[in-house]
Amino acid sequence: MNNRNYNIYFHTHTVSGIVISVVLFVIFFAGSFSFFRDEINNWERNESTALTNEIQLEYNKALNKLDKEYILHGRNITISKPSNERRVAVYLEGTKDTLAPAKQKEGSFFYLDTKTFKTFTYEQSYSLGEFLYRLHFLAQIPYPVGYYLSGFVALFFLFAIVTGVLLHWKKIVSNFYIFRPKEKLKTLWTDAHTALGMIGLPFQFVYAVTGAFFMIKLLIVAPAVMTLYKGDQSKLYKELEYTDPDYKFDNKKLATPFNIDQLVAKAKSNWKDFEITRVFIQNYGDANMHVLVEGEMLSNKKFTGIGKVVYRISDGKEIAKKNPITQNNYLDVVKNVLYRIHFGDYGGYALRIVSFVLGIITCFVIISGVMIWLVARQKNNLPEKKRRFNAAVVRIYLAICLSMYPITALAFIGAKIFYPLSQSNLFSLYFGEWLLLTLFFILKKNDAFTNKFCLLSGSILGFLIPITNGIVSGNWFWNSFMQNHIQVFFVDVFWIVLASITLYISFTLKSKKAVS
Repeated sequence: MNNRNYNIYFHTHTVSGIVISVVLFVIFFAGSFSFFRDEINNWERNESTALTNEIQLEYNKALNKLDKEYILHGRNITISKPSNERRVAVYLEGTKDTLAPAKQKEGSFFYLDTKTFKTFTYEQSYSLGEFLYRLHFLAQIPYPVGYYLSGFVALFFLFAIVTGVLLHWKKIVSNFYIFRPKEKLKTLWTDAHTALGMIGLPFQFVYAVTGAFFMIKLLIVAPAVMTLYKGDQSKLYKELEYTDPDYKFDNKKLATPFNIDQLVAKAKSNWKDFEITRVFIQNYGDANMHVLVEGEMLSNKKFTGIGKVVYRISDGKEIAKKNPITQNNYLDVVKNVLYRIHFGDYGGYALRIVSFVLGIITCFVIISGVMIWLVARQKNNLPEKKRRFNAAVVRIYLAICLSMYPITALAFIGAKIFYPLSQSNLFSLYFGEWLLLTLFFILKKNDAFTNKFCLLSGSILGFLIPITNGIVSGNWFWNSFMQNHIQVFFVDVFWIVLASITLYISFTLKSKKAVS
């Protein structure tokens, strides 16, 4: 590689990496915990559910209860299961009956407990798992700023990955096996950055591409809507099969009795290993009532296997059907694959644990890249003022990033002790303590202390998490295991293992002289 190309790749890699380093660390750190969002939510609520994506609900009982509260006649009702929890999401559209009171014409969204049939608003159902999941794409920043920011950070990360590979291409194999911990500091950081960067390269590439796609796809789609569809967004959604068939409201009461539980069971019996994930009821209680039952094949049987059946209630006939085994087309694959590989929901705990480890490795790659940048700019020939500025920049970076570990552990304890912790209080707990700890580290002006303190305090708090759960709920992790409450058990044991590893690392660290 000639010097000109090398310099282009080097500076592009360095600049793109440094500019996004803090936000990228937050995205990957929170994103790593997001692999266990459902487990965290169930742990916080001390609930347990079967490890399945299928809706497990007595539909008739649930709808009868909702009918008393919301008056369902003439409404479109969507029941779905976005996560592996006891609660399902319910969206009630306003009734199509023009003579109905104004209140019935309003739509409602809430979560429904499948055992107690108790309803929760989004704010009431907000949890630590949801918080960390949304933090990983900066949803706490007002829409659409946070979404676009995370999307463009993912795009810049893609540039950093590609230029990093081009930069090290010739020595990519030989350098991968080199690790010299006893050499000078820059060599240590460079070896760690290169080796771990290569280990996590496929993982990082996938998440850079899918993350950018999810967050800034609107900017990609908008020109197509304006040019190909002349601004008709609904037409695009229809062609992409994101909309359901629309059946006319007859405004006549349905004379035929119906049983939603039987319809769902009938749809499920069409295919082996088929799980029901969504039920859409149109024109509830009307003569032209239809029920769409949608689901998917188990991921270990078919990676993309989306199927659906539509029933007309008046005569019980099946009027449309999509076979998940033989009728999935290219469009279904494209829509499903990106989500599957991003969320890692197809390989069970093993895949998610590996993904978590690779996410944390990526966090270390980000930090080591920043440290390489700092060490390279602490040469004696640089003015003292500039060296101090560079050190201050990295100090702020490290204070923000490393403090996430103890603050996240503290949030687990707070969420358990003060359950149910409201959305605003969870924001105050996490962001408030994060800000205070960050300011403390910045004023302390000792990067080694920051690193050691975060690892040690995070480890201690991590050990306290299962203890707190045992004291507050009485559900100690060995009891959870015996009662087959796997999700609650997993979170407790996960923190014991993670805290043990970080505690060991904190005691093996050798202090370096801080750059002030």
